[in-house]
Amino acid sequence: MTGAPAIEEELAGLLAAFPLSPVTTVEALEQVRPYSTAPVEPLLEGRGATRRELTISTHDGSEIALTVFSPAAATTNAPCVYWLHGGGMIMGDRFSQIDIPLEWLQQFGAVIVTVDYRLAPEFTGTTPVEDAHDGLLWIGEHAAELGIDRARIIVAGTSAGGGLAAGVTLLARDRDSVPVFAQVLICPMLDHRNVTPSSQQYTGSGTWPRETNEFAWNSLLGSARSEVSIYASPALAEDLSRLPTTYMDAGTAELFRDEDVAYATGIWGAGGQAELHVWAGGFHGFDALFPQARLSVAARTTRSEWLARLLAESNSDNA
Repeated sequence: MTGAPAIEEELAGLLAAFPLSPVTTVEALEQVRPYSTAPVEPLLEGRGATRRELTISTHDGSEIALTVFSPAAATTNAPCVYWLHGGGMIMGDRFSQIDIPLEWLQQFGAVIVTVDYRLAPEFTGTTPVEDAHDGLLWIGEHAAELGIDRARIIVAGTSAGGGLAAGVTLLARDRDSVPVFAQVLICPMLDHRNVTPSSQQYTGSGTWPRETNEFAWNSLLGSARSEVSIYASPALAEDLSRLPTTYMDAGTAELFRDEDVAYATGIWGAGGQAELHVWAGGFHGFDALFPQARLSVAARTTRSEWLARLLAESNSDNA
């Protein structure tokens, strides 16, 4: 990583205890998939949350799993966070990184919905983003039952989930389906082309190096690169107008840094509102992997403070 921004000192020390190697083959993927998520039950302890499991039908007649976490007290007109998990669209499940939105259940009384979109390489092209949009449609149709305000649905995700959140928001805009109140894109995976300076800087090691990124995109798209959908690779979208207010963050020491900055710049250029934080020394997914580190606490706190302001403004508007 010569010539690349260095990882912040505390994070570098923590990361050193996690030997990581690039996932570049189907065989390696099969080995790491069982470790790409963790039991959700310990994360629910003390949060005062109820949990509901169900399956929903998809656009192509399949079924996918969906979980709803709600405050224990009955809600009406609560905000909803629709969470899309990370894992490069090749690993993880609906409970991956779920501690992030569960904090918002506690802080804001938000209802959290999370879905198991289908993964590559078993499912390719726009299948993951269409699955994610199917989940959004389900939320819109069941808003009253969920006790949520249909006008305050926030689409959020980290890494591949952040890229899917961006794709779902574009899809909902273009199909005029369910209105998205805001999007929270945490170190999102947005661009299959892998051509930015930061995509060249981080190779060979780390939480998401260039080699793993290429393998993940190849797993999703195969060799059919001439007509890649903007919903699968949102960085291709030429029209970023009419998007909801957006929160984005990334680290300086990660592969997705430059594509994330470019996406925020595109939103601004189209007249939209986006708040962007690029954390000096943050590697990809630092605040999910080490939530107690100083930089992680700052990133999580700043994100939650933005959401608190947004929800407070929406409450004032509805008063």
